[in-house]
Amino acid sequence: MILAGERLDAPPLACAGLLLIGDPHVSSRRPGRRRDPDWPGPVLAKLDHCVALANARDLAPVLLGDLFEHPVEPDESLKARLVRILKAFRHRPLANVGNHDIRHTRLSDGDSLAVLALSDVLDIAPDSGPAARFAIDGTVLGLGVTPFGQVIPDDVTGLLPACDRTVWLTHHDIAFGAGYPGAVPPHRVAGCDLVVNGHVHKRHRPITVGGTLWFNPGNITRTSVDLLAHEPAAWILSADLALAPEVLPHAAEVFDLTGRQVAAAQDFAPAPGVESAFVSLLQAETATDLARSDDGAMIREEIEAKFVRDDTPEPVRAAIRSLVEAATARRGR
Repeated sequence: MILAGERLDAPPLACAGLLLIGDPHVSSRRPGRRRDPDWPGPVLAKLDHCVALANARDLAPVLLGDLFEHPVEPDESLKARLVRILKAFRHRPLANVGNHDIRHTRLSDGDSLAVLALSDVLDIAPDSGPAARFAIDGTVLGLGVTPFGQVIPDDVTGLLPACDRTVWLTHHDIAFGAGYPGAVPPHRVAGCDLVVNGHVHKRHRPITVGGTLWFNPGNITRTSVDLLAHEPAAWILSADLALAPEVLPHAAEVFDLTGRQVAAAQDFAPAPGVESAFVSLLQAETATDLARSDDGAMIREEIEAKFVRDDTPEPVRAAIRSLVEAATARRGR
């Protein structure tokens, strides 16, 4: 259901802990440089593994956002497979709303995530605020959420009364480690013991600020080549807020790295006037392989690299990106 306080009005859900599941990005279109022949099989297999793990250990599943890669998933058979997986959880999953889940600024009836919620296969918290309570080993844990695009509160004191500990879910650009423009730095959230963030694809070490622990577990689906070294895992959260990883089944080499070695090869400067035939061949191969990616990721890489080389003005970049998105969407129909 789309929650409006129902889980708060009910008694705390008794369980042995929470199973935190980072952004699955379920999609019928193979992303980026992934070369899996049976896409989206690997994603669904990870979710199946989460079902088995949660049911065997009596864990309540919590999705950190971006269940879908696109707000509207056109493949009805894929959605049916996903419904079967979600219904197999002993405890109904609760999900935050990610940026990939929504077409507009908020969840709406036209979004595939909302359809699943209205079908009662998972619960969605569409607004920033308290969402649920769990009874874990004699401890009452209160859970709040802030969906993508909504303001992360600075103080949640009193929002989850009669709870021993408070955990908050966010789906934002959080500046773990080195910051970048627009990223929100981890900060003290009064009345909150732990903030678990989705959205940022890589795992980051926990950071404590003013008594609030911030943690980013990363995605369970590696959608881009920069996640090559990322180990997909779900995380078990205990009553004492201890976090333990459960590595999910995954293959080591899943990316098409064509062209990614060109820059390294160019570092070996040939004698003056002598061109590296090897680099030339790689560049030619890259040009012919740009269409391999179902979502146009490889051609996007080339375009973004050219923007940097040419110092392209931002309005021109925006116009070209829009054209690429339109072309990719037509190709995926």
